[in-house]
Amino acid sequence: MPRVWDVPVRDWTRVHDARVAAEGAAALAGLDERRTAAAALVATELATNLLKHAEGGRLLAEVVPAPAPPQERGQSRVVQLAAIDHGPGIGDVPSALRDGFSTTGSLGAGLGTCRRLADGFALHSTPGRGTVAVARMGVTPHGGDAVPGAWGGAPEPGTSPLLPGEGPGEGRAPGSVSGPGGERLTHDPAERHGGRGERFVPFAGVRAGGLNIPYGGAEQSGDAWAWARAGDAVTLMLADGLGHGPEAARASSAAVTALHLCAHLSPADALRRLHDALKGTRGAAVSLARLDLGTGRLRFAGIGNVGARLRTGGTWRHLLARPGIVGVHRPTTLREEEADWTGDPLLVLHTDGLPSRWAPPPGAGLPAADPAVTAAVTIRDASSPARPVRDDTAVAVLTPTPPELP
Repeated sequence: MPRVWDVPVRDWTRVHDARVAAEGAAALAGLDERRTAAAALVATELATNLLKHAEGGRLLAEVVPAPAPPQERGQSRVVQLAAIDHGPGIGDVPSALRDGFSTTGSLGAGLGTCRRLADGFALHSTPGRGTVAVARMGVTPHGGDAVPGAWGGAPEPGTSPLLPGEGPGEGRAPGSVSGPGGERLTHDPAERHGGRGERFVPFAGVRAGGLNIPYGGAEQSGDAWAWARAGDAVTLMLADGLGHGPEAARASSAAVTALHLCAHLSPADALRRLHDALKGTRGAAVSLARLDLGTGRLRFAGIGNVGARLRTGGTWRHLLARPGIVGVHRPTTLREEEADWTGDPLLVLHTDGLPSRWAPPPGAGLPAADPAVTAAVTIRDASSPARPVRDDTAVAVLTPTPPELP
């Protein structure tokens, strides 16, 4: 069942709690002692930064599907550490990622340490609105037995990778781009495969990520996201178990298990299979999106109140689900929506823990540099310290693979 460590970092005593959370997630993922220590150090640095630079925030630790497309059998999983704050933001992200940079008189090794130790690291900051940092830790560290093209290649030692068209000395971090409103985005291309030692089969074109926050600091969330592959198609699912707590988590976990058995089906047919699999549970709201990378067509179907928004060509479209509860009451007919996966596409699935009137920001909208960062920014901007989420809250995101990643 979805286990999430949600650590509110409001004073220095919680830095230790963040470290313990990372160690718990590492144990659940099966990381060895060395990688567990690395995860603990990353969590410590992220929590310390929350206090130093944002007067606090929250750190989330969980075991999630890897961002690279899964193999047709099995699912590689990684430890994900996400730090979210509503602080002043970072005006110069590339500088903040360099060792020795500090605005508080410290050694300035925090974000640089996170970037070196993590198998994947991404940062998004908007001055005046806050910062999101996401680190992923798998079994294999940098320089280990990774598969080129799966999560991206690491730069050669002593080099400073640049984006296409950039010359040396321009001081731009790998994958750093400008987002809407002038914020700085960065994606570290030095990402590796993780999980329990499985090797990814390179499968270019799409990435997925998500964030899950249990209601009231509970250990388990009734929401769960997953994705599965069948041939040249991938299916992204988000399930919201009825209510919250262990029984809701049992329902959403049953949906995750069933997804891997029916990834070859259309969204409507897969929902029928999930309905049978969830009988005997509380039931869940479920949305499914299946992308055929060969044709570039996305098909969607949903039952219940899991929201879905698709951006294509700079325009957002609401994908509609049917009323009902998977496992309890399924509509007689299930309508599928179809769309082309073109024009800088971005798919966001979200549970009803977000405010009911949540909508993506206008224009280019959410950052797409890293799907988990996109999910975290969505939750951050839909809530505030004075207006926390009101239920289990999960966001799952599907994005194209960035150009700098093979």
